[in-house]
Amino acid sequence: MREPLRWCALLAAAWFGLLLAVAAIATPAAFSALPVAEAGRVAARVLAREAQASLFLGVATALLLRAQARRWASQGQAGGAFSLELGLALGALFCTVAGYHGIQPWMAEARSGGGRFTFGQLHAASAAFYGLKTVLVAVLAWRSVALLSRPTSSSG
Repeated sequence: MREPLRWCALLAAAWFGLLLAVAAIATPAAFSALPVAEAGRVAARVLAREAQASLFLGVATALLLRAQARRWASQGQAGGAFSLELGLALGALFCTVAGYHGIQPWMAEARSGGGRFTFGQLHAASAAFYGLKTVLVAVLAWRSVALLSRPTSSSG
């Protein structure tokens, strides 16, 4: 039975879709329809919601991958406690924490003219973490689906 893996693949694919929608639709639409200051506030709200969703999806995905690893171990199948897929999920979680929760407080300070880094530098670092997270989640979704098609010694 591969139920945890099916849920993991579904959540990873949905997570990837969310990240693409935020990056390709939501934030660009705000900047094309609103004045820059207002668009920035809208984008900040969208990204705050995305960060919350990413934390939830990342933890849920990691827990599902651990559950699947326990199932495989109980069935005597190969697979360790720490898989590449778990590493991808944890890497995406790290990118969320570092890119949003770590950098975001500094951005408000930089916007007001203070701080060690400029707003542009912090924005670039945050965007790099977001881009890396998107790649990690895409690979996680792809690998999770590939694991579903892996032959097993037991049915289902």
